[in-house]
Amino acid sequence: MNRILVTFIISALTIVNLYAQSGKEEHNHSNAHTATDSIKKIIPTAWTVTSPLGLRQVAVVDTILYNYFQKSIPSEVTPAYAATGNLGTEGQTMLFFEREKMSNFFFEDALRAWIPSEKTHKFYNTAQPMTLLSYNFGGDKETSQDRLKGEFSGNVNAKTQFGAYIDYIFSKGSYNYQACKDLTWGLSGSHIGDRWEMQAFYYHYNFLNKENGGITDDRYITDPAEIQGGSTKVDSKTIPTNLSAAHSKIVGLNFYMNNKYNFGYYNENIVEDSVVSRKYVPVSSIIWTINFKEAKHIFLNSQPTQAAKFWDNTYLYDKGTNDRSNYWLLKNTVGLSLLEGFNKYAKAGLAAFVTHEFRRYNQTIDSIGNLTVTPDGLTPYPIAKIAPRGDENLLWVGGQLTKQQGSLLKYNATAQFGLLGASIGDVMVDGEISANFKLFGDTVSIIGYGSFSNEEAPYLTKHYVSNHFIWNNDFGKVRRLKFGGKLNIPHTNTFINVGAENLQNYVYFNEKCMPVQHSGNVQVFSASLDQKLKLGILHWDNKITYQTASNESVIPMPNLSVYSNLYLLFKIAKVLDVQFGVDCDYYTKYKGLGYQPATMTFYNQNDIEVGNYPFMNAYVNMKLDKARFYVLVSHVNQGLTGSNYFMMPHYPMNPRKFQFGVSVDFAN
Repeated sequence: MNRILVTFIISALTIVNLYAQSGKEEHNHSNAHTATDSIKKIIPTAWTVTSPLGLRQVAVVDTILYNYFQKSIPSEVTPAYAATGNLGTEGQTMLFFEREKMSNFFFEDALRAWIPSEKTHKFYNTAQPMTLLSYNFGGDKETSQDRLKGEFSGNVNAKTQFGAYIDYIFSKGSYNYQACKDLTWGLSGSHIGDRWEMQAFYYHYNFLNKENGGITDDRYITDPAEIQGGSTKVDSKTIPTNLSAAHSKIVGLNFYMNNKYNFGYYNENIVEDSVVSRKYVPVSSIIWTINFKEAKHIFLNSQPTQAAKFWDNTYLYDKGTNDRSNYWLLKNTVGLSLLEGFNKYAKAGLAAFVTHEFRRYNQTIDSIGNLTVTPDGLTPYPIAKIAPRGDENLLWVGGQLTKQQGSLLKYNATAQFGLLGASIGDVMVDGEISANFKLFGDTVSIIGYGSFSNEEAPYLTKHYVSNHFIWNNDFGKVRRLKFGGKLNIPHTNTFINVGAENLQNYVYFNEKCMPVQHSGNVQVFSASLDQKLKLGILHWDNKITYQTASNESVIPMPNLSVYSNLYLLFKIAKVLDVQFGVDCDYYTKYKGLGYQPATMTFYNQNDIEVGNYPFMNAYVNMKLDKARFYVLVSHVNQGLTGSNYFMMPHYPMNPRKFQFGVSVDFAN
C-alpha cells in the first residue's frame, strides 16, 4: 500500500471537507436573520441488534478523540490481551468475564476481535450521507503495518438507510514469518417504518496469517548477551522462529436479516392551529430472523522437518500439511410479540419464538475417505473411523420479557429450551434489570445481570481430524451460572462491576493442545473499578480488575490487571483538540496461555509464567472539526522496565515502534 498516496488523498479530502463546511456556515450566517438560523451540526444515531428477535440497543458513533491511537495496537481489544503480537492476528482476552463462549467453529475464535458479527455491527440513521474513513500506519519497510478502514451510511428517507463497510489490514509484523493480510467488506440496510421494520447485513472476510510458532529461544528477549556471545543488541527480524512455511487462512461470510411486521392503529391528535398529527401505535408484531454463516479454515505447512520438531504426531501426510475444515449453518427464528406501551396497562413487552438451526461440518478426511489404516512411516492412527461429515439439526422454543421504555426501571429476560437433536435438554436463560435514581444532582444507574446455561459442547471439540491432531470425545453438557451487578456514578466518573460464575463440565484445551472436559466445578470471581480523575486539563483514567478462579490449572488468569492513562486534554486556538499522554497495560504473573497454530486455539500450559511487565505508549491525539490525527510511540518503555516482555510463552510483545493515523468524518 502506498502510504504517501493514501495519506495525501485523505488529507486532501479533509481540507476540501473543512473548506466546504466553512463555506456552508458563512453562507448560512450571511443569510440568517438571527443567530439561531446558522447551520446546526447533525448528530447521527447508531444502534446494534440483539438476538433472537432483533431488539435495538443504542450504540456510539466512532468519531471521538479519546484514545484514538489504540486503533494501531492489539490492546485496542482489551488492556489484558494475550496475542501473537501482530495487529489483525490471533488473540484472546485474559479478563475471563470479557471472554465469549467457544463458538461452533472454534478456529474463528482467535480472530473474533477482527470479524464483524451480529453483536458488533452498527446501523446508522443520518440526515445526510456519512463516511468514516481512517488510515493507520507505522514501522519501517521490514516491519510495516497498514490499516485502511471505511464505513458509509446514507438515508433514502427518514425511515430507510443503506450502508457499506471495508476493513483492510496488511502487516508484516515485528518478528519473522508473522505477516497477516485481512480483508473484510460488507453491505447493510435498514427500514424502520410504522408497520414493517427490517435490519440486514452481509459480510465477507478473508484472513491470511503466517504462523511462526513463536521464537525458538526466549533468551533472545530476556538475555540476548548470553545467546549472542556478549552482544546485547538484537534485531527482532533476525530472531529464529519455530516455523517458517506455515499459514492459517480463514474465509467466511455472514448474512443476517431481521424482519418485523407490526399490527396496530393510528392515533390522531388535534394540536395548535388545527394541525392534525397521526402517530402509529403498534400493538403486536410478527418477527422473522434469518442468519446464514459459512466459514472455511485452512492450515498449510510445507516444511516437514520443522513439523517433526514442533508437533508430537503426524497422522495423514509426512511431506507437509494441508488441513481443511469448513462448516455452514442456517438459522431461522419466528416469533410473536405483544408490544410494550400501546396502552397504560401494557407495562412490558412479551414474546414467544421458535428457532430452528441446521449445521454441517466437513473435515480434512472428507477428501481422502474414511482412513482406517495408517500409511507406513506415520504415527499410528488413533481413531478407527471418523465420519467425514457431521450434521446437527436443532430446535429451540423460547420466550422474552422486556421493558425498554421509561427512565426509572428497565429490564429484559430471555429463555430458550432445546427440543431436537443435540440441543435436547439445552437450557439458556439470561436477563438484566436496571434502575436509575438521583444522587448528587445526577442520575446513578444500578444494573443487575444473571444467566444460566446447560449446553452441548461444540461439535468440533468432540469430533476432529487433521494431520497433527485427532480426537473423538464424548463430552457432557456444559453448565454455567453467572450473576453480578454494575454501578455507574457519572458525577464522580465511577463505574464498578462485580460478578461471579460457576462452571461445571468446562471444556478447555490442555497442555497437549487437546480438548478435555473438567467434570468438577470451577468458580470465578471478578471485580473491576473504572475510575476517571480530573484536575484542570490533567486527566488520569484507571481501570483495575481483580479476578480469581478456584482452579487455575483449568482456567488460568492474571489475578490483577491495570490499565492507566495519564494525559493532558486541551484546545489550541479554540479549534484544535489535543490529548497528549502516556498509557500503560499491566497484569500480574500467571501461567500464560499457549497458542497452537495448527488449530488456532489457546491452550493451558504449566511451565512458563508471563506478566509483571508494563507495556507503555506515548501518544498525541488531535481533532480538528471532523478530522482526527495521532502520533504514537508504542512500547516506549522498552529497555527501561526489564526485558521479560512476553504476551504468551514464546510470543514477545512488539518492540518500540513509531505509528501514525488519520481519520475523517465526511458529511456529504
